[in-house]
Amino acid sequence: MAYKRSILLINPKFQLKISALVCFLAIASSLIYPWTISDLLSSFSSFIQANHPEAAKTILKKEENLMSVLLLWQIGSNGFIFLYFIYVTHKIAGPMHKLQLYLENIKNGNPITKLYFRNGDSFQEVADSINDAFETLEEQRKQDFMYLSEVNSYLKNLEVVLPEDKKVVLQEITNKLNDIQKRFD
Repeated sequence: MAYKRSILLINPKFQLKISALVCFLAIASSLIYPWTISDLLSSFSSFIQANHPEAAKTILKKEENLMSVLLLWQIGSNGFIFLYFIYVTHKIAGPMHKLQLYLENIKNGNPITKLYFRNGDSFQEVADSINDAFETLEEQRKQDFMYLSEVNSYLKNLEVVLPEDKKVVLQEITNKLNDIQKRFD
């Protein structure tokens, strides 16, 4: 079974900020409809009131009902938009959170493993790029260690022909090379 993230707000500051911004833009862009309808019905109501006062009362009542429906529609649609963008930002914040934890684990000395994001998460290409980069670094490191092993062998061969006073320096160099290799094993 696929891993399902149970926390919807992974990065609340980012997720709420983006969702609120999108809702604000939706509210701002859709305010023209109630304003236009109200203006149109008010003009029509004024015209009707001059000729049919009873019909004007009915139109005013319908206008109030229509404005209530539009208000409820606005609240409902913006609530949906807000929740939808929480979900959308979840697909962004989740991988970034996982990437942050992944890099902290490496910084803390844990072994480098492959980075995977859940299916459907954004930034799959970032995980692929990071995995490729670490594979390249690992290959370079292996080549460097092969060379260090060769150098270490050469130094041991040199130790046989060197005078005693130079052997101490050579031994220090050999020890440092061994330490470097052990650190990355």
